[in-house]
Amino acid sequence: MCGIVGAVSTRNIVPVLVEGLKRLEYRGYDSCGVAVHQDGELRRTRSTSRVAELGAQIEQDHVQGGTGIAHTRWATHGVPALHNAHPHFSGNRIALVHNGIIENHDELRAELKNKGYVFESQTDTEVIAHLVHQLYDGDLFDAVQRATTRLKGAYAIAVFCRDEPHRVVGAREGSPLVLGVGQGETFLASDAMALAGVTDQIVYLEEGDVVDLQMGKHWITARQPDGRYERVQREVRTVHAHTGAAELGPYQHYMQKEIFEQPRAISDTLEAVAGITPELFGDGAHQVFKDIDRVLILACGTSYYSGSAAKYWLESIAGIPCSVEIASEYRYRDSVPDPRTLVVTISQSGETADTIAALKHARSLGMSNTLTICNVSTSAMVRECKLHFLTRAGVEIGVASTKAFTTQLVALFLLTLTLAQSRGRLSDAQEAQHMKALRHLPAAVQAVLALEPQVIAWAAEFARKENALFLGRGLHYPIALEGALKLKEISYIHAEAYPAGELKHGPLALVTSAMPVVTIAPNDALLEKLKSNLQEVRARGGELFVFADTDTHITSEPGVHVIRMPEHYGALSPILHVVPLQLLAYHTACARGTDVDKPRNLAKSVTVE
Repeated sequence: MCGIVGAVSTRNIVPVLVEGLKRLEYRGYDSCGVAVHQDGELRRTRSTSRVAELGAQIEQDHVQGGTGIAHTRWATHGVPALHNAHPHFSGNRIALVHNGIIENHDELRAELKNKGYVFESQTDTEVIAHLVHQLYDGDLFDAVQRATTRLKGAYAIAVFCRDEPHRVVGAREGSPLVLGVGQGETFLASDAMALAGVTDQIVYLEEGDVVDLQMGKHWITARQPDGRYERVQREVRTVHAHTGAAELGPYQHYMQKEIFEQPRAISDTLEAVAGITPELFGDGAHQVFKDIDRVLILACGTSYYSGSAAKYWLESIAGIPCSVEIASEYRYRDSVPDPRTLVVTISQSGETADTIAALKHARSLGMSNTLTICNVSTSAMVRECKLHFLTRAGVEIGVASTKAFTTQLVALFLLTLTLAQSRGRLSDAQEAQHMKALRHLPAAVQAVLALEPQVIAWAAEFARKENALFLGRGLHYPIALEGALKLKEISYIHAEAYPAGELKHGPLALVTSAMPVVTIAPNDALLEKLKSNLQEVRARGGELFVFADTDTHITSEPGVHVIRMPEHYGALSPILHVVPLQLLAYHTACARGTDVDKPRNLAKSVTVE
């Protein structure tokens, strides 16, 4: 989602700000901008195009300076337009950028209008800029501290003032913000990746922190329960942010690259796994796993579907009850808490606002046994949970998640085996069998990727459609959901997924020759039931596109198109079957000419509610 970069330096910092924005482009945005302190005044350049165009415009405008802030915006309040783009000014004194949502912006806007402030945008961000301006009395740090006590909602802000040319102030509550410590210069960013190549000395600011950046030095204060701010020390960590992973190489898009990186990502995720042991999930996991009777999974989007697949594993292999909740819904309903629950959060970024809020809600209900499955070791989710398992997917640039999803499934399968072992349901022979299957998984995925030419042929047909159905049964129903989501996200084709047995309960009314029906057909216990469902589709003139295991005896015929999977993979079959669905969505989007890596209206890391 929105990205922030800021800096205080003796050099012209604008190239660093622009490069930082480029590193954050993967999050998704619809406008961008830079503001600097230049010749005693505030200067800014904003654009509703890409960061590259912003950079060219900056050169043309000769914008430069040693103190500045920059932003990529994903619209929440106000349409994507130049007047709503960040940075926002209050007069020619205060410049500010903001991630998050201010819930009491209407109240503050009315108050500030009554005091004579004129608003040029529809954003909640401009409210903060004017509020800081109204409270400013010669000390920007003090003004920001006082302003944040008035804000309700989530925010990460970076702000500087015309009257204090070598100072930037940042603050966070509910949205991530990091401090970068350089040689004689200091930086702010919403993600350490933005500072890769500039500094590897990173401070992760905590909830309620306000940070004062000056030339080569900084101060941090933390808001106390009574509203006062007190000086605090935060650990400076050495963080080697990924840089080379952003190279496209021979691929057309990052999404395609990331689909083909899945064998390596799975292998890397399994690299340190010598066997099944609770210590895979951190110190103290053995006791936590002994103290739980059930599992609650909290996640959003693609991560929710990985949790939905894990429910089948946890209940059938580990024999432990499991519920899966959409994080954005969970904390807004009355639920029945159980302190003997393992609360599992799943997030690629570890900064998903809805999932963090759901985690905190679960803890407030007395469920203190928490574990996260995440791809970022320094994320808020990892810091918030007792236990964690880090996937090793590497940087994922494409907004539509691929390798993060399959590595999440691997992590969840390891969790399943560990809980099965702790409950006496995993023999040594069974562990050996499962570990052998996991070790072979990268090669099995590589074999599925070899099906790409056949999938491309299907994509040419799909590109002409506007609707599609996806069918799966049992463990593969969540994979059908994920396949439909991928097609929606990047090709803009309306797609829905159903358990195949539900067809006759309504969706069958939609089936015509114009409605392609994608079906996942593994050779499992539900195969014969699934074949009956396929006949229901054919009887109504529907056209079937089936990903079938080799031994299912489903053959191509008029109206039935079959791509044969290389092998049946038992409990791990969902990890194999999702790969051709990713390829189908990708190549369909390519055929339709959409922006695959940055689909409209979407963001990679959803850090607002």
